[in-house]
Amino acid sequence: MRIIARRTLQRFVASRTGRPDHHALKAALDAWYGEVRKADWASSADVKRKYATASIVTADRVVFNIKANDYRLVVAVDYEKAIVWIKWLGTHRDYDRIDVRKVQHED
Repeated sequence: MRIIARRTLQRFVASRTGRPDHHALKAALDAWYGEVRKADWASSADVKRKYATASIVTADRVVFNIKANDYRLVVAVDYEKAIVWIKWLGTHRDYDRIDVRKVQHED
């Protein structure tokens, strides 16, 4: 899968520098990125096979639990084109304040 954009993950990790979980967060996001980059998902069922705790919100919106559910990562997936767009990344607490179906990353 092509992931747009890794820079979003890197910036989020950089914004957490100095926090106790910084290194664990970076490791978790790097692992997610590496796994998804190599994935070949044809449908949300493929996502669920690999990530049982992922939430399929709509036909194209998926929420991943990152670092033991401390963080949430919202993506849009175009299975036909093999593209994953990062739409939002934040803490579990902040996730409760967004509309996961409509949230868009602002760069």
